[in-house]
Amino acid sequence: MSLPVADRRYQIAAQEDRCAPRTKIVIPAQLRASGARSFQTVVNDLSLSGFSATAISRMHPGSVCWLTLPGLESLQAEVVWWENNLTGCAFANLLSPIVLDNILARYRSEARSEG
Repeated sequence: MSLPVADRRYQIAAQEDRCAPRTKIVIPAQLRASGARSFQTVVNDLSLSGFSATAISRMHPGSVCWLTLPGLESLQAEVVWWENNLTGCAFANLLSPIVLDNILARYRSEARSEG
């Protein structure tokens, strides 16, 4: 049984993203695991297909979570890994390149103005 075109595109992009470095950045955000309360986190890197962030509580690979970045609606993701209070997650839907560029531009400029 073959996957729908949208799912195949996501799988291809997710695999390609592993070959390209994610953009290192510091973004305050909220993260919520399915069935749990949200908590403050810091996104450490971001790409079209996912992110890594701090997570003091264990997050179980395969579980669903939601990331809320300032000014955006919650983004559904799946936990891929958790280690030493960090988690890596894959978005359920790829971020728009325009949205990603806007987020990165905003937080790069804030980092420059603070430093």
